Amino acid sequence: MTDKSAETASNDLEDIVAEADTGARAPKDSFSRNVLWFVPLFWSVYQLWIASPLPYLIGVGVLNDTQTRAIHLGFAVFLAFLAFPAFKNSPRNYIPILTWAVAIIAAVSCSYLWWDYRGVADRTGVPNTMDLIMAGVGLVLLLEAARRSLGFPLMGVAIFFMSYVFFGSWDGLPDVVRWKGASFEKAMSHLMLTTEGVYGVALGVSSGFVFLFVLFGALLNQAGAGNYFLQLAFAALGHLRGGPAKAAVIASAATGLISGSSIANVVTTGTFTIPLMKKVGFSPTKAGAIEVSSSINGVLTPPVMGAVAFLMTEYVGISYVEVVKTAIIPAAISYIALVYIVHLEALKSGMKGTSTTNNVTFLLGAIFIIAISIVIGGGTLFLLGFIVDFFEATFGGAATPLLIVLLAVAYIAAVWYASKGPDLNTDLDTMQHLPPVGVIFKTGIHYLLPILLLMYMLMIERKSPGLSAFWSAIVMLVILMTQNPLKAFFRGQGELSRHIKDGWENLTEGLVVGARNMIGLAAAMGVAGIIVGSVTLTGVGQVMAEFVEFLSGGNLLAMLFFVALISIILGMGLPTTANYIVVSSLMAGVVVELGAQAGLIVPLVAVHMFVFYFGIMADVTPPVGLASFAAAAISKGDPLKTGFQAFFYSIRTALLPFLFIFNTDLLLIDVGPVQAIFVFIVALIAMLLFAAGTMNYFIVKSRLWESAVLLLVAFTLFRPGFFLNMVAPEFDTRPADQVYQMAQDAPEGSSLQVRLTGENLEGQQVDAKYLLPLGSKGADGQDRLLDNAGIAFRDEGGAYLVDDLAFGGPAENLGIDFDWELKELEVPADRPPKELFYIPALLILGIIVLLQRRRLAIADADEKEAASAAA
Repeated sequence: MTDKSAETASNDLEDIVAEADTGARAPKDSFSRNVLWFVPLFWSVYQLWIASPLPYLIGVGVLNDTQTRAIHLGFAVFLAFLAFPAFKNSPRNYIPILTWAVAIIAAVSCSYLWWDYRGVADRTGVPNTMDLIMAGVGLVLLLEAARRSLGFPLMGVAIFFMSYVFFGSWDGLPDVVRWKGASFEKAMSHLMLTTEGVYGVALGVSSGFVFLFVLFGALLNQAGAGNYFLQLAFAALGHLRGGPAKAAVIASAATGLISGSSIANVVTTGTFTIPLMKKVGFSPTKAGAIEVSSSINGVLTPPVMGAVAFLMTEYVGISYVEVVKTAIIPAAISYIALVYIVHLEALKSGMKGTSTTNNVTFLLGAIFIIAISIVIGGGTLFLLGFIVDFFEATFGGAATPLLIVLLAVAYIAAVWYASKGPDLNTDLDTMQHLPPVGVIFKTGIHYLLPILLLMYMLMIERKSPGLSAFWSAIVMLVILMTQNPLKAFFRGQGELSRHIKDGWENLTEGLVVGARNMIGLAAAMGVAGIIVGSVTLTGVGQVMAEFVEFLSGGNLLAMLFFVALISIILGMGLPTTANYIVVSSLMAGVVVELGAQAGLIVPLVAVHMFVFYFGIMADVTPPVGLASFAAAAISKGDPLKTGFQAFFYSIRTALLPFLFIFNTDLLLIDVGPVQAIFVFIVALIAMLLFAAGTMNYFIVKSRLWESAVLLLVAFTLFRPGFFLNMVAPEFDTRPADQVYQMAQDAPEGSSLQVRLTGENLEGQQVDAKYLLPLGSKGADGQDRLLDNAGIAFRDEGGAYLVDDLAFGGPAENLGIDFDWELKELEVPADRPPKELFYIPALLILGIIVLLQRRRLAIADADEKEAASAAA
């Protein structure tokens, strides 16, 4: 490639990222450039200020949640108009006067709840003319800001739901979806003047948590951590068969921690990985697809999960640690399976590496390294916890400053160690001749400190995500400011003032980039609030449940399939967080309700994980998958073919949600530490066998029946209870009159599984199963149910009817209503353990292994004989 063509390709990639993330406008006049630099800088400083304890310590700048959300949105829409041109042919080298005017109006109207908060609060429910004007203008301009920064899909979905809000009473609509409609005043009050719509949970998470994590990632990347992780992955895996592709998977997993955008992830790592993948024999389509699949997987990986982890804590009502625990096994086995798929592609293509590692050795080595990494990481966090506890017990109030000094000493020591070697290069040629892993590792060991601090505060100290990200970002600011001056000092290079100036420039640039990365995301959160507010105002969620029930004919698997399909369609073209908000608002309740009617009780977090996974699948699904277009721009392959290939590689990801709906052990729900390790090992083996079955290659190229058997074994390992349920029922029934005795005898923290029948508010008959939480022991059965599940029953001639429901309690939230009849209770049946079915599955797998190893031995013998004859 010539220098000119390389420069053109680089510019094209920068345009893709700019259009999708930071804004494609690059004005030439100094005033506009300064505005697009200083406003994002002020936004970042504002977000750090409200996250810090300083406002409360000095009593200045204290704002409530609604006000902070309004200011947050005001910054976002102002920058969306200035940074993103309205159309493809709109000017990029200057900002039109009209755009300036609209941007200011948008900022003023969207931040209205900040600057007239008291007035709006006093007029709740009876807005005046100014309230309605500001609400209407703000809503329209918010939609336009989202269109500019994210494209039409999200805006189109929001307009569709708003049309239903205003015109849902139209006589031409079927009776099943028609509702009474809303006036402009009622709609604006709900969507723009309360926390039920735009300024609701989603924008609160964006303002309180997400911005800080995106900023942390931008600062980490600005410091050089992205390049550091990339080169570590290449040094560790580059010598294997298809090494660049394996490195791409691992590097994308690492950069997924610091990048809030799958497109930016593709471009950051793909610029290096895709050309090297092509060089070792991967086609442009497969090279791009591997990078896309790797980058998308980063969104599924804790601790951030594309900011969905924080939204899930709010929507599901569980702790952040519980969300991370739930997501860890599916994400881990999905990534390992992708590495294995890459390995199988390399074997199928006859690629060679400098290492002679065979199939089994490679897998065992990869699993061993991952296990050791988890153990070391977990051990380090617990060691930090022990040190902190020791300091607090020994030094009392002086412990905090001493720990800060200890952290500073550790940082300075890490930079000193890094200064002993040269800094990492970033050109493509260097990636093919990297030094050993140990040499690269020491150059950026100080980047691990803020990541460890973040994980320690989240997982050990159980601090809020916002506070954890705030302190981690502060540490990153210190690193950006000091790492180069310290290295120059330790190397005796002099020119400290120049390095300090460079550090200051890196710091401010990181703050600016972090804020610009948030423009589209914050706008998406606001528009998602429109959709959520429309759902709560109209009750359309119930309509969706009836629609899916009609399509599926009451069949549970068909219902899940249609929910998955609708989630993919709804997710097309939407950013990750907006995607999750939309699909969870519409579809999570559908799965819970229809699953209960089919006799399947699914924990709410499993349902949210299900719709989240399929919403993410939209990111790779043609024709919208923007990440595929970015990868194709690098690989020079066909974007649609790249998207379809990436979708094929991601089938393993699409399989997981169906599995953990039926086997919640995969989400570590009610699973102990020893069982968790067992679940991980079995699920990993099953996923690798699934990958081998779909790739039609195991030890050697598989015959068709062998692939089918591998898929059957994988299914059995994933869901052994499927076959056991055929021969022994999962539950025994107990009569309704035992409800209070069973509630009293149940162990602490357990639930009571009941079957209820009755008529819902729409006049439909319901026959479904529910889990009623029982909490701690100590009370009698009746009090225990009322206190923890919010439900009580009365005996009417032997029939037990719902007599009391606590407002907003668990039972009411499950959709249970007054006078429903308790038909029966269910308890786990006394039957053999489902894991017995692992034995025949593994025996069948052993037969496949023997057959394929025999074919491999014959092939090796024939190859040696042919080589000998040729010699």
